[in-house]
Amino acid sequence: MLVDFFYHLRTQKLKVSVKEYLTLLEALTHPLMSPTLEDFYFLARTTLVKDETLFDRFDKAFALYYRGIEAKLPGKKIPLDWLVKEIEKKLTPEQKAELEKHGWDKLMDMFKERLDEQKGRHEGGSRWIGTGGTSPFGNGGYHPEGVRVGGKSAGNRTAVKVWDERQFRDYDDTLELGTRNFKVALRRLRKFARQGSEVELDLDDTITSTARNAGFLDIKMIPERHNNVKVLMLLDVGGSMDDHIGRVEELFSAASSEFRHLEVYYFHNCPYEHLWKSNRRRQMERFETWDVIRKFNADWRLIFVGDATMSPYEILQPGGSVEHYNKESGADWLQRIVSTWPKSVWLNPEPQASWQYRQSISLIRNMVQDKMFPVTVSGIEQAMRLLSK
Repeated sequence: MLVDFFYHLRTQKLKVSVKEYLTLLEALTHPLMSPTLEDFYFLARTTLVKDETLFDRFDKAFALYYRGIEAKLPGKKIPLDWLVKEIEKKLTPEQKAELEKHGWDKLMDMFKERLDEQKGRHEGGSRWIGTGGTSPFGNGGYHPEGVRVGGKSAGNRTAVKVWDERQFRDYDDTLELGTRNFKVALRRLRKFARQGSEVELDLDDTITSTARNAGFLDIKMIPERHNNVKVLMLLDVGGSMDDHIGRVEELFSAASSEFRHLEVYYFHNCPYEHLWKSNRRRQMERFETWDVIRKFNADWRLIFVGDATMSPYEILQPGGSVEHYNKESGADWLQRIVSTWPKSVWLNPEPQASWQYRQSISLIRNMVQDKMFPVTVSGIEQAMRLLSK
């Protein structure tokens, strides 16, 4: 059965290796868990899935495989240990004793009987498994002691068991990011260096020095490692970017904690001759783009964040800006910026499926040499790998 499970995971695009499969088999030979489906799920996920972005894919594959096994079992067998574990959470000791003595076996026998007899969907009534009504099996109705099957509770809270499909939290590389996931993706861009005071034990040098010192302990300390990569971020604000404020804030928070050397400037729609650091003081405290270009050398990695959604005139024409008269086009400034920092990417929070319908997005993609990535786990990781080369 587990051989089928292994190949099932592979067909669901989970790259489970033979070594990981053998590790699972070895773990099953030891008393690491109780013989329940839920414990097996956690053990299998721990041994077979090494990338947390694939947890959701594993959850779906596991649920699909389990439903397939369930359908093959004679009489639609129900795992009673799973039912017992759940009921223990809901009843007092007196209620559990009473149910086990008089009602539990009868209730489960009735449930199995209904599963065997019922041929289709049913609503209302007092006997069949369905929605509404007063049957002890189903959802959306009322019974003083029933088994909820599928659906949501009607609010009566009288079910002694919920027999429903497991709901797993999505965690896939196609999902939009939160602050924590931003951090995981941004960590792909790393360049470690040891700087600062001596605060970390150098174990190898300590062992070597102690050996050379006739066995007398000679502790050696070194500066702690830090991510030494230098990042310049240019963030689009206002207009259509208002729809993405939450995620841009999360990105800024994640980048601030991940990158020791981080500089952030703002622009609107397309960078022109001025940038700014504070949106509240953007009219009073502006920085000439030429000064920014001169200040940061080519060692810096550049990350644009913007939806690239605007009138094409704002990119191609002098005076095309919606806020001021720009003597040079946005395309000219983008070309200068990209030439100054060859290691640059553009992160676009707009859904990637819509990019082909926006002329301005196509224009900017060409100007950044097609280095535009969506704001998803996979997109951020691809961008960081490109910057780390």
